[in-house]
Amino acid sequence: MYLVSLHTIFAAMKILMVCLGNICRSPLAEGVLKNKILKAGLDWTVESAGTNGYHDGEPPHSLSQKVAKMNGIDICDQRSRRFVPEDFARFDKIYAMAEDVLFDIRQIARKKFDRSKVDLLMNELYPGKDLDVPDPWSGPEEEYHEAFKLIDAACEKIIEKALQGSGFKGQEISNK
Repeated sequence: MYLVSLHTIFAAMKILMVCLGNICRSPLAEGVLKNKILKAGLDWTVESAGTNGYHDGEPPHSLSQKVAKMNGIDICDQRSRRFVPEDFARFDKIYAMAEDVLFDIRQIARKKFDRSKVDLLMNELYPGKDLDVPDPWSGPEEEYHEAFKLIDAACEKIIEKALQGSGFKGQEISNK
């Protein structure tokens, strides 16, 4: 009689976090999820982008950097880039921070838009509610802390679902 052990190997995932300017919410989301991926030992890649391109090449907003650092995450080396239609071919999952961002993604991607790959980040916490991560840009530091808390909770749910095997369809492989 042979003893068979089962374990799950999670395939490498490529995730893109998207907001408007790629200087406030999506850099926080990239940093938070990268941190959680590292701690969970997952072989995933996370990047971020913005739909408007106004801040291409710029680092994250100083308050995003501050709030991330206060939570043990360094995002100062990130640089803003614009979302492009080819991102649908490069990434397995694309998370929009808000409904207007999702609209912009659809407009930018046009025929390359793949609804099965994109969702609002907050739907991880509140499925089907289509809630936004409020944009803290031009607001007080407190709004950056609130955005961080929401993003952190949603990213935690992504990791939990992946580790429980109920995450991304087609992204887990069972070995015997």
